[in-house]
Amino acid sequence: MHEFKLPEIGEGVVEGEIVQWLKQPGERVVANEPLVEVMTDKATVEIPSPTTGTVQALKAGEGDICPVGDLIALIEEGDAPAEAAAPAPADGAGGGAGDHEIPATPAARALARERGIELSSITPNAGGRITKREVLAHEPRAPQAATPAVAATVSATPAPSRGTPRAVVEAAPVAASPARGSATLAARPSSPPPMRVGDLSDRQDETIPFRGMRRVIADGLVRSYSTAVHYTYVEQINVTRLVALRKQAKAAAAEEGVSLTYLPFIVKATLHALRRYPIVNAMLDEDAKQIVMKKRYHIGVATATESGLMVPVLQDADQLSLLDIAREVRRLGEGARSGQLSRDELSGSTFTITSLGTIGGVLATPILNHPEVGIMGVHAIRKTPIVNERDEIVVGHMMNLSVSFDHRVVDGFEGASFLQEVKRYLENPNLLLLASI
Repeated sequence: MHEFKLPEIGEGVVEGEIVQWLKQPGERVVANEPLVEVMTDKATVEIPSPTTGTVQALKAGEGDICPVGDLIALIEEGDAPAEAAAPAPADGAGGGAGDHEIPATPAARALARERGIELSSITPNAGGRITKREVLAHEPRAPQAATPAVAATVSATPAPSRGTPRAVVEAAPVAASPARGSATLAARPSSPPPMRVGDLSDRQDETIPFRGMRRVIADGLVRSYSTAVHYTYVEQINVTRLVALRKQAKAAAAEEGVSLTYLPFIVKATLHALRRYPIVNAMLDEDAKQIVMKKRYHIGVATATESGLMVPVLQDADQLSLLDIAREVRRLGEGARSGQLSRDELSGSTFTITSLGTIGGVLATPILNHPEVGIMGVHAIRKTPIVNERDEIVVGHMMNLSVSFDHRVVDGFEGASFLQEVKRYLENPNLLLLASI
């Protein structure tokens, strides 16, 4: 009997959360076949089986947080008979014989298993991985109409799940109602209408397990908000010249196969400001009672994914050109959304930028990405009437930037001066092309 203990997942990782078991007791597993998905403080990884055999018992359940070295499963070693080596999945179980070898996110695997869909029948995304989006897109279209018998059955059942075809749900009241203009309606005008599937009495609360990435995000936010002394400073940025420069550079970037957004310019401006105000590129080591001034510039770029907000890192961003930053931002964003980034690519940021792009809104107060002491929120660029140097009202492009700092480390004057330096470069973007970063 092999005792399968949670192995070391990465440097500094002392525990992991069991996200999903890919094998259940009684099922065969082959050496190096993915056995369990485990989430660390940064990423979800698939851990392979160290041996071939039959899973006898799972000693940790999904959602359990286990220290490295804890016993999490028992495997009876030994080769299986040929006829038992690859049992067919039960009806509705989903997942073909080779599905464990197909790159897919944990959410995608769980949904495919729930819906009885084989991963091998789904077309991966551009990154070669299957996410929840591809599983949902693979589902067959809802029928256009339902027979009276089916509709009547639906109308008598509780509220449908999310996956219930819309056509069937809406057919239920029609099938249960008398024909238009019938004698029944004339004789009983006061009769209450039949219950609709969507009536309040049929609505039931949905519960979602608070674990995995959602729990990791929550723990990080609580730690940051309960330790750092947050304050936020906001400034309006006239990006009219930046909009024009980016428009000119966009075509040239496209020839290099790069989609040039505003984010690389913002990253460059931020790097200049970090060099001038190094206290922002720092962390507070409370145990050692030291402020650590970082000499490398690793810029975290917050990215929305199916599992929640992740922060891929532009390593040594000051060594990258505008086009290099654009390429890397795209690669990291796609990798985060498809679950393909390593823990190293999600760790070690010294300053974070968070942006919602075109839906960036007017203002937000971002929470620090612990243990950093600064974070910047990027908001939407909007056409706005502005007064130019000749006191004329013209149409310009304005954007708000909001920065949050840990007041224990960054004083108000330093924080405001940092953002003013970012503003200087974004309002005069030609400086970005002349400066030596």
